[in-house]
Amino acid sequence: MGLAFQAPTDDILLQILRACVPKSFLHLAVFTPPRAAFPFALLFNYLCIVDSFSTRARYLFLLAGGGVLALATMGPYALLIFIPTLCAVALVSSRGPQDVHRLTFSFQMGWQTLCHLGLHYTDYYLQEPPPVRFYIALSSLMLLTQRVTSLSLDIREGKVEAASGSVRNSSLSECLSEALPYFSYLLFFPALLGGPLCSFQRFQACVERSSSSYSCISFCALTWRGLQIVGLECLKVMLRRVVSAGAGLDECQQLECISVMWSTAGLFKLTYYSHWIQDDSLIYAAGFGSEAGQRSGEEGHIPDVDMWTLETTHRISLFARQWNRSTARWLRRLIFQNSRRWPVLQTFAFSAWWHGLHPGQVFGFLCWSVMVEADYLIHTFANVSISSWPLRLLYRALTWAHTQLIIAYVMLAVEGRSLSSLCQLCCSYNSIFPGVYCVLLFLLQNGNVVSVHIHEKLLTEVIVAPKDQEEAQYSREDDCVSCEDQCASSPLNLWKEESNILLFTIYKFFRVSTLQHPPGPC
Repeated sequence: MGLAFQAPTDDILLQILRACVPKSFLHLAVFTPPRAAFPFALLFNYLCIVDSFSTRARYLFLLAGGGVLALATMGPYALLIFIPTLCAVALVSSRGPQDVHRLTFSFQMGWQTLCHLGLHYTDYYLQEPPPVRFYIALSSLMLLTQRVTSLSLDIREGKVEAASGSVRNSSLSECLSEALPYFSYLLFFPALLGGPLCSFQRFQACVERSSSSYSCISFCALTWRGLQIVGLECLKVMLRRVVSAGAGLDECQQLECISVMWSTAGLFKLTYYSHWIQDDSLIYAAGFGSEAGQRSGEEGHIPDVDMWTLETTHRISLFARQWNRSTARWLRRLIFQNSRRWPVLQTFAFSAWWHGLHPGQVFGFLCWSVMVEADYLIHTFANVSISSWPLRLLYRALTWAHTQLIIAYVMLAVEGRSLSSLCQLCCSYNSIFPGVYCVLLFLLQNGNVVSVHIHEKLLTEVIVAPKDQEEAQYSREDDCVSCEDQCASSPLNLWKEESNILLFTIYKFFRVSTLQHPPGPC
């Protein structure tokens, strides 16, 4: 979820982080992935194949598994999950479609904010390390907020029929029977501690499908995921040695801080990748992955990680959309599409609120939003200005390195959280990289030289250039989320296509560049 700390790390990484990075990074290293839930996920999938395992029994199995897992991992802090779940189901079952989203959103974010304020009080005022179980409960609460708001949005938009009308005149047993799918969805154990967001429609379709529709788990798919996890863990061990051998973030000097930032952020990313794949494997083992429960016209299962795109993209905006993809799409639907002014800024600001409003998080997400705005203008200007292949290759290589360094900077700011870690980061040489993009953003937004250059380019390429100029090549970045960074520059043989693309680029530059590209979280 953006740069959420739901991706856990292991005990070994905790020791390395204690030695190599500031103390404020330790919240990343307190979780144990729900490996114990894998046998129960496989058991659930097997029982669904049996005809005697009814739909009601499936809902109860998922709900009971979630309750047991919450108590086992959170202890008494499981109440932080059970109370908002009960209140959310009560609101969904009693309020109309027009009011349910506003009320559930207000209550859920208010409850989550109070829990985060408790973390602030313990962490900053008392200066005591919060209990590990409290961290796990907060991470699960953030995921619960996703499911609650996704459900309320579906009800408001008419995708899910609200049960409020039938519940009011029903007995207690009938009310509980009507509310069972909601309870099961909000607490089902495969997604309680991690995993991509699953819509209520998809969840309900997966649970209620016939036994004949269930298929045996593909061990080839699970084996491939296992090999990915093993490879990532091996890379993490090697990178951990590099981090432990060098200076820490609070000890580095001058240019040395750049390599420390890069390697530390790389260690964090490998940890996220590994645990996102584990979470996705748990979802898949339970039967909620791939084509399971997918209806016509409905979007299928979306894994949270696409490592190839994240590590090869030279676009900050694309990285934002591909980092924790299900959360990025949730933020787009919840905030971006409902914002009339400054949608990018509002989306990243809400992401900072959702993460807990620590100083590093506020700075990191606001910095990320500025970098996304600059990214749009820089690449739009480059698409118009750079035409030769050698320059394009050089430009892509430089922007790739700059993008990865900026992402590392934002990641360390967000994960550092505390004001002291943020000051160390801002006073280091690492601040050069976002500073360059800020300067370019200012020049591209306010510089008349840029406007003159673009108009000259338009005059040269569209009005003066001959129609048979087939060797001219342009790189048009696709606005689609799934293929933006995979589109390469291709020769345009028709004059009409050539001029239309250039005119579209100019129009997007001056008018709606920031409104056509939904951000991610972050």
